[in-house]
Amino acid sequence: MPFEVTEPILPGPGQALGALLGVDVPDGPLPLLWHWFHLLDRPAQADLGPDGHPVRGTVLAAPGEGRRRMWAGGRVRTPGELHPGEPATRRSEVLAVREKEGRSGPLTFVTVAHRITQAGRLVVDEEQDIVYRAAAHPAATAPPEETTEVPPAADEWPLEVTPTLLFRFSALTYNAHRIHYDRDYTRDVEGYPGLLTHGPLQALAMAEAARARGVEGRLEFEYRLVAPLFDDQGLIARAEPGAETVTSVRDRFGRPTATGVLRRLAS
Repeated sequence: MPFEVTEPILPGPGQALGALLGVDVPDGPLPLLWHWFHLLDRPAQADLGPDGHPVRGTVLAAPGEGRRRMWAGGRVRTPGELHPGEPATRRSEVLAVREKEGRSGPLTFVTVAHRITQAGRLVVDEEQDIVYRAAAHPAATAPPEETTEVPPAADEWPLEVTPTLLFRFSALTYNAHRIHYDRDYTRDVEGYPGLLTHGPLQALAMAEAARARGVEGRLEFEYRLVAPLFDDQGLIARAEPGAETVTSVRDRFGRPTATGVLRRLAS
């Protein structure tokens, strides 16, 4: 069943995001992916499961108890501009559910669509890919082997990832998933060696690296997460403008964790 929410696009979330990441806050339309901080789901505390995600009253619920939820990637098109100070509507629905067998057990891939309209016009058309993995034993996920650090190049944007930043990013998106702020839960229940850096934060870092190099306007952005990124590994984003703008995130040792491509939409 589709879920729908309508509310004004207020300036506060964008100002908070700018202060959090140290990026410019434009006076006009929202930059790419900044819609993630508006039109949020706000489930009741009683509707949250043990991992912090809602188990009812939401368009997306876990396919089974104990399944671990991860953001796998997505596609976003911005055929219009989303303006602060005006109401907008987000309509969300599950498009597809696919079952696969992975090396670690069963995997459930869920594709969710979000369409945002403002003043009767489609301004954001998005699909998000979420994967659910089997429950883990403690320490099931070993940290990647660390090698020599690779300093940021002149065209790269380093973002210091701390527990405080992860907590504040979760708060801005009303995301209670405990893997981003509860270290004991993350290690003892989900089996990860550290707090996980949000997939949306990595995607946003790629979009912001592109914006800093002049890639703005009506865009199509396709991205995916290729490896976990933990809080002690840093985050370094890069964008290479061209006919297609290639973007990426790596950790401070040079290990890629996210990739993406931006394309300009035809007028």
